[in-house]
Amino acid sequence: MSASQNSASWSELLWGRNGLRSIALAGGVALHAVNVYIVATILPSVVQDIGGLPYYAWNMTLFVVASILSSALSPKSLDAFGPRRSFLLAIVVFALGTALCAGAPSMGWMLVGRTFQGLGGGLLLGLSYSSVRIVFEERLWPKAMALLSSMWGVATLAGPAIGGIFAEAGLWRWAFWAVLPVAAFLALLVQTQIAAGKRSSSAAAVKVPMAQIGVMVMSVLVVSIASLTHVVGWNALGLALGVLIGFGVPLLDRRGPVRLMPNGAYAIAGLGSIYACVALLSVGITVEIFVPYFLQVLHGHSPLVAGYLSALMSAGWTLGAVTSSGRAPAAAARFMRAGPIVSCASLAALAVLIPLPLPDYGSSAVWWVIVPLVGVGLGIGMCWPHLLTQVFRMSPSGQENMASSAIITVQLYAMALGATLGGMVTNAAGFTDPGGVPGTRTASLAMFVVFALAPGVAALLVGNVVRARNRSLLTS
Repeated sequence: MSASQNSASWSELLWGRNGLRSIALAGGVALHAVNVYIVATILPSVVQDIGGLPYYAWNMTLFVVASILSSALSPKSLDAFGPRRSFLLAIVVFALGTALCAGAPSMGWMLVGRTFQGLGGGLLLGLSYSSVRIVFEERLWPKAMALLSSMWGVATLAGPAIGGIFAEAGLWRWAFWAVLPVAAFLALLVQTQIAAGKRSSSAAAVKVPMAQIGVMVMSVLVVSIASLTHVVGWNALGLALGVLIGFGVPLLDRRGPVRLMPNGAYAIAGLGSIYACVALLSVGITVEIFVPYFLQVLHGHSPLVAGYLSALMSAGWTLGAVTSSGRAPAAAARFMRAGPIVSCASLAALAVLIPLPLPDYGSSAVWWVIVPLVGVGLGIGMCWPHLLTQVFRMSPSGQENMASSAIITVQLYAMALGATLGGMVTNAAGFTDPGGVPGTRTASLAMFVVFALAPGVAALLVGNVVRARNRSLLTS
């Protein structure tokens, strides 16, 4: 098996019919990922034009919540409709949401469009990864998965550029319209290159834990509603109620017919520590939703520059993952312990640098924030590959697929909750009242201080993961 995998070349994957199929699958991931950075870059221009600043974070919250729901349904869609029809359905839903965003006369319409974008984008994301096993020979799987993962790196370059150029020209709506021809081209590729597949004789063959997913969605929405008030007491009550609803997931996993998380996922000494670290680190990086707005309002950066500065967090994540992966056990343990500390320290540094006026050195003042922005993602990337590998090692026998797919579910849930919490903290700290520079300054300080706590807690928990990793290495 390993010999055949090693013999597979990039030219085989990227040439001829396989090349077109690769573009189709990678395009599904790219369409979802580029859209994330386009919206993050243009959102300050959007609220300036159509209003809705109190709902700023909802643009990401509803998008990610919808993605959780639709990505969970991707195996069911493949089973019921086959790859081609599933992809085309996802593209149509995504395109509908994009058109609604482009023509949105108010923030309400924008949020409806973002929800449809999330439904289509999440389904595209799940289908792209799931279809690798269907579309390509087994020896091409590793390179195909690497290609799909690399699309997030492409997105950090393309997304801010597309969004920034249109935003600076005062044409933010065209950033959405420009995505539709790409979606149409992707649909053409899918129609001509992806096999229709056979519909399963029993659509119930693939079971989805919809009750657990529904509880997760409800918990995020409760916190989102509570974030709209400036009364801290109501904020705290909404947050507590949302967390309480979230505890329904383990109850349903124990009693329901279909599990969302593997056995041991809720034990803090076992898999629970890994999933908790994944969630906490994912919460920490959701500050990137607000960074473009902070940089434009507080430091006068253009949409293009602010978009690329925000994307440095994701670039740091990639850099950390590349440099830390493949290390010897002792070095990997050091990376795992250091990663959350680096993220925590970087967020704390941003709590100082973003709210306070920087020295007036002209364009060179941008250098003051580059290091901590990269550091937020770098710390996550330093331990991320090792956290995921440990999930594979500690997965109960027969639940390996469930354990690995749960990583994506936990990550998306944490990002949705983080975006919602960001909206709650910033609104309570003056983001909309008094607003302007003074309100934005206090909101940014509060948000970075609060969010630095997430990787800080992860730094305390990661010791459990390292000890469990050492035990598994000794017994293997």
